[in-house]
Amino acid sequence: MENGPIVTVLHRDSAPASDLMAPVAARAEVRYTEAAGLADALTGADVLFLYDFQSRAVPGAWPAAGALRWLHVGGVGVDPVMFPELQASDVVVTNTRNVFDGPIAEYVLGQIISLAKDLPGSLRLQQRHEWRHRESDRIAGATALVVGTGSIGRTIARLLRAAGMRVRAIGRRARADDPDFGSVGTDLHAELPGADYVVAIAPLTAQTRNMFDAAAFAAMKPHARFVNVGRGELVVTDDLVAALRDGTIAGAALDVVDPEPLPTGHPLWELPNVVLTPHNSGDFHGWRAEIVGAFTDNFGRWVDGLPLHNVVDKSLGYVPG
Repeated sequence: MENGPIVTVLHRDSAPASDLMAPVAARAEVRYTEAAGLADALTGADVLFLYDFQSRAVPGAWPAAGALRWLHVGGVGVDPVMFPELQASDVVVTNTRNVFDGPIAEYVLGQIISLAKDLPGSLRLQQRHEWRHRESDRIAGATALVVGTGSIGRTIARLLRAAGMRVRAIGRRARADDPDFGSVGTDLHAELPGADYVVAIAPLTAQTRNMFDAAAFAAMKPHARFVNVGRGELVVTDDLVAALRDGTIAGAALDVVDPEPLPTGHPLWELPNVVLTPHNSGDFHGWRAEIVGAFTDNFGRWVDGLPLHNVVDKSLGYVPG
């Protein structure tokens, strides 16, 4: 569209479907690019839509972004774009909050049930044609500690409560009567000893990087299980491996790891008390259309001069609650 804003869309492998992007194309010039062409596509662009929201290409292309006014991340985590030059700029950053809340909460509940009932162990016995009676744990009455009190953490807490679990949380501000979390604490190590399940969904910031280290795992119960749906870098991976090997904790379900993708031969592949998934806990059928819809809705607001949804506080690295 002549004389309209310029919108650059960074994708990998395939661009968003043209019919989904039609509301933007009707009001803007749209440039589609993969990472190698990002700098050229950013020249003169007003808006950058990170459809490939895990890309690390933006810092390298930043010198070409002199006209950029708004950057929209197609996922929830914005750590790939929280580099100093962008943080110091006037560019507004938004994310795609709420699209993945329900699917990730379902994943967490599913993994907790799977760990409690040892479904991976049952599958291994089945594959060996071995009929062995075993007992399992109940999740009703067990305590889950949700580390991260954003919208995904809230949705997780609601679903776990509906399944009969007791829920507590760790956040930036302590409070006693939160409608979803019950009590919210700020001291991770003080709360870990009371948890049967620990769910990591905190954003990755300087304060949360490596928060789950040897001392954190040592503070957990020996029968506790760890579920990570946040970022792999929240965890010191070698410390997690050691805790799982020596029985400091009973097991883990990991949708995110550090490094990612997990290299061939890494010990996490072989540990019998670990369930791994490839960073897809929120990826339901149709999720790509949902994230494009979230962007086109926000783009309409931006063009019309209305406040944008899900504006990231760049000093914090996430959308404040």
